[in-house]
Amino acid sequence: QVQLVESGGDLVQAGGSLRLSCAASGRIFGPNTMGWYRQAPGKQRELVATATNGGSTNYADSMKGRFTISRDNAKRTVYLQMNSLKPEDTAVYYCNLKLTIGGMDYWGKGTLVTVSS
Repeated sequence: QVQLVESGGDLVQAGGSLRLSCAASGRIFGPNTMGWYRQAPGKQRELVATATNGGSTNYADSMKGRFTISRDNAKRTVYLQMNSLKPEDTAVYYCNLKLTIGGMDYWGKGTLVTVSS
């Protein structure tokens, strides 16, 4: 089983910055994609950004230019640098890992980001 533990969620003011971390442990073999999803109050979970172990990244349109995803494969950790935060960014942010071979998904329990006006 793969375990994902998120950290870094906090209460910040609009315009501020925050960096989230997700550390993976367990049996991870072969290529994979790690990413961030979020679920705001009263809304469905949505994609934020993903990154493969080979260096390819993908962002939701609303996050381009403000958020940056990165990976440290040696530490088995993925990061999300969030800048110019807006109140609408308030959500629980979930870490995800998907194996390229087999397609199995794993999820963290989430970390809360609250952006005040």
